[in-house]
Amino acid sequence: MSQVLNLVGINKEFDGKKILDDINLSVERGEFLTLIGPSGCGKTTTLRIIGGFEKPDSGEVIFEGKDISKLPPNERNINTVFQNYALFPHLNVFDNVAFGLRIKKVPEKEIKTKVQKSLDLVDLAKYGNRDISRLSGGQKQRVAVARALISQPDLVLADEPTAALDFKNSEDLLNLFEEINDSGQTIIMVTHSSLAASHAKRVLFIKDGCLLY
Repeated sequence: MSQVLNLVGINKEFDGKKILDDINLSVERGEFLTLIGPSGCGKTTTLRIIGGFEKPDSGEVIFEGKDISKLPPNERNINTVFQNYALFPHLNVFDNVAFGLRIKKVPEKEIKTKVQKSLDLVDLAKYGNRDISRLSGGQKQRVAVARALISQPDLVLADEPTAALDFKNSEDLLNLFEEINDSGQTIIMVTHSSLAASHAKRVLFIKDGCLLY
């Protein structure tokens, strides 16, 4: 396998407090990696730096062999599944999943095919016209996963994806991530849940901004 991501000497402070302390991490293509640790340990900040939502104070984010540390999120072939779903409440399921493709001016016929394929993958094939307000938490998170996958990113990030879900929905979502990973998708998930971490192929711990191997 080839490396898809390398974090090299990543440091980050907020208000004078060190959040990440010399983080070095390599991720192989096709991995399902989980970063686990308590609230405030730096795991979400690590994910946000990979996704481009935060910039490191120092260090490099090497993606596909290139330093992308200064690139905005929309210029990285990386998509994120957020803890709070981050869905548009005024759009139905189909339009939420299609949103990124429409921004890129993809033809509507192609969008229809890709959205249906993504909804099939997350077992929501018949939910395209459903209002977001009529979905359960588990269904909303599946829509978020479909939206993250539709552009076929090289890397999917998942930020505490089970935090708002009950046990059954959590298990269903984690099983879905396993299936997606088995198809070749590279995934990095951050969580404080040992249950969630148990579904990953590799688990690393973060404590006080340091990565523990």
